[in-house]
Amino acid sequence: MTDLSPLIAAPGANTIPYLDPAFPDRRLILHGARPQDYSPNIPVLFVHHGVARNGEAYRNYWLNHVDEAGILAISIEFPEEAFPEYLWYNFGNLHNKDGTPNPREQWTFGIDERLFAALQAQGITRRQRYGVFGHSAGGQYVHRMLSFGYRDRVAVAVSANAGTYAMPDLEIPWPFGLGEVGLTPDTLKPVLEFPITVMAGTEDTKTTGKFFPKGPRSLRQGAHRHERAHNYVRIGRDAAQALGTNCRWTVIDVPGVGHDGKGMSAAAAPVIAAALHASETP
Repeated sequence: MTDLSPLIAAPGANTIPYLDPAFPDRRLILHGARPQDYSPNIPVLFVHHGVARNGEAYRNYWLNHVDEAGILAISIEFPEEAFPEYLWYNFGNLHNKDGTPNPREQWTFGIDERLFAALQAQGITRRQRYGVFGHSAGGQYVHRMLSFGYRDRVAVAVSANAGTYAMPDLEIPWPFGLGEVGLTPDTLKPVLEFPITVMAGTEDTKTTGKFFPKGPRSLRQGAHRHERAHNYVRIGRDAAQALGTNCRWTVIDVPGVGHDGKGMSAAAAPVIAAALHASETP
């Protein structure tokens, strides 16, 4: 088991390599942002980077906020050489390139849960729940992870500026919907009832970037990322009404911010801090 204590060795930035038990041959990197006033009683936030796999940069974004927020932030970096392309990261390794399904224990969506359990086992946190924040490709990872049940110990979840979504529609095949992956109306209800916060930069409307998803299935979700975020929540509310339940998803516009991980982290910090501190009494 990886010794996680170096993540809290000193206030500020700390970085260590990490091996998840399910992927012992694929190295992750953990970038910690430890506040000055750290104790095992403070909340934990896992941060998920974008397509550039720049976990250190995302940790640095949160260095500006951990003291005021009173949280320990850990940016989980998925290096390209170990977790290549979108199937391993954005789409959680549910299937191979040829469409062959992988067993659930090989889904990368389980990494957050196991890391939190390791932090508890090593006495780094006494909390019972954690937060997750993902931007861009990380926003894709976060909302898809929640869609498959990895949410029992999640106190707050923010998906920001995702390029595409797994729409809560069982008629649309995965990964652009939740069809053909074994979900049913009964298993879709808890997804809709979980309070996902979707954050959308009002200026995230550019469609010319190298990594902007512009295939036909992506464009059906909206012309740009801002529109897709609102469509995701709207379709969730429609699905909940059809199933006779309540959709607890929220969409928050971030004025004047485009596809900017730093700006979206700053907007998310007070939302996440408030929810984490309210989630349990240490």
